[in-house]
Amino acid sequence: MTGRDAAGKGETGEGSDGNGGRGSRGKGEDGEGNAQFCVVIDAGHGGADPGKVGINGSLEKDINLEIAEKLKKFLEAEDVEVIMTRTDGNGLYDENASNKKVQDMKRRIAIIEEAQPEIVVSIHQNSYHEEYVHGAQVFYYTGSATGKKLAELIQECFVAGVDPENKREVKANDSYYLLKKTSRPIVIVECGFLSNREEEEKLNSEIYQEKAAWAVHMGIMRYLNQ
Repeated sequence: MTGRDAAGKGETGEGSDGNGGRGSRGKGEDGEGNAQFCVVIDAGHGGADPGKVGINGSLEKDINLEIAEKLKKFLEAEDVEVIMTRTDGNGLYDENASNKKVQDMKRRIAIIEEAQPEIVVSIHQNSYHEEYVHGAQVFYYTGSATGKKLAELIQECFVAGVDPENKREVKANDSYYLLKKTSRPIVIVECGFLSNREEEEKLNSEIYQEKAAWAVHMGIMRYLNQ
């Protein structure tokens, strides 16, 4: 599990829509150095929880982390402070935990709440029982205006930079644990469908992962700089 001392904790104001609003990180006393924004990147699943399993056997947890690491690189190049909920293949739970999934999710929430970032982006992959279904889609918490705006910007960048044929629209959700339990603006980015043979192959390629990460990064930066 990763975390940090929550520099600037409490600096961001709370929004009126149930998720925290945007703020900015101040400069240090010497006028240098502190990142203006902080973003938590959550690579979904990990450890004994593989997430979705692709039509050719790809594990969602691995692809999530690969895209998350690329996204981190792009954001840090913009002087954004990035905190990862996980940086390896392990889950965020103790081996002797009675309910590993619950402990894992609670620890992700704890990292987010300690960091108090401007936004949280959780990277995932989708699956469906029909192979033809494909395309990235971004989810936000029902009723969160900030989450919806972030989701729309990321979705737009995915369509423009990755798949112009993608007709999917952002979708509100009030049942996903992370969306419900996080006080900060948060979205879940489903980068594609592992149940689609062609899309699974793309999601395993470095080039496509870079394109997906770049699209998410562009949406994030548009949100932070608006």
